[in-house]
Amino acid sequence: MTATYDTSRAGASARAEPLTHPGWGVRLLGWICVLFGLVIAIGGVWLIALGGSWYYGLAGLGLIGTGILLNHGRMAALWLYLVVWIGTLVWAWWEVGADWWAQVPRMVAPTVILVLLLLCIPNIRRVVRRPAY
Repeated sequence: MTATYDTSRAGASARAEPLTHPGWGVRLLGWICVLFGLVIAIGGVWLIALGGSWYYGLAGLGLIGTGILLNHGRMAALWLYLVVWIGTLVWAWWEVGADWWAQVPRMVAPTVILVLLLLCIPNIRRVVRRPAY
């Protein structure tokens, strides 16, 4: 007795179909970035008004921009967030120096978002752009 398998669908599902919009996971991450960005930016504007650091205002704007670009399925979201992440690293180093334990609370959440963005790359790359007329 021999077993036969239908492999005709396996090849079709292995090839990724082009998308017109990013998947729901990418959009969910985009909206989370927008919401977190709004909270951080509003707090950052208040901090700037009090004479404090500009970091939170700029990071909040970067997160909002990242979320909008993610919702449109743009790879530019990753590049913008990399700028935010590197800015966060520079700010954290300026604030606490090489103290590892002081760096952890400043860098964990931004790094988790970066990892999630990296996981979104295959879906974002499948989004087909319509030509602008």
